[in-house]
Amino acid sequence: MKLTTFIIDDDLVSQFATRYCIQQSQGDFEIVTCSSGEEGIQACFTSIEDYSKLPDIIFLDLVMDGMNGWDFLENLQNLFKGHKLPSVYILSAFTNSTDRTIAKRHNVISGYVDKPLSRSYLEKVLKDEEKKRR
Repeated sequence: MKLTTFIIDDDLVSQFATRYCIQQSQGDFEIVTCSSGEEGIQACFTSIEDYSKLPDIIFLDLVMDGMNGWDFLENLQNLFKGHKLPSVYILSAFTNSTDRTIAKRHNVISGYVDKPLSRSYLEKVLKDEEKKRR
């Protein structure tokens, strides 16, 4: 089953590295990249319009200009009540230890990892997603 995956990150190098890691995996993905939180929210609306659902997985950077990752999460929860929310994995440099602590406790966040996304962490994500679908 194809997993719709959003990469929301304002760093093009990080976007590329994350996309490449996903493409090299054994999973079947449709990958959408967004360069800002605002673009990510718009892509969520488009996903609802086109497929009647939100993406399955979101890899989200926290530190972005404009709408940062925390603002994105708040908007995701508020704007898409009544929809099955995606599994959100924070992909960040975590220079702020407070962000890591908040991420561990946040009810929408399924996991977090330091950049760049590794194959082993992606395999863990795929196993978690498989369990959720059973």
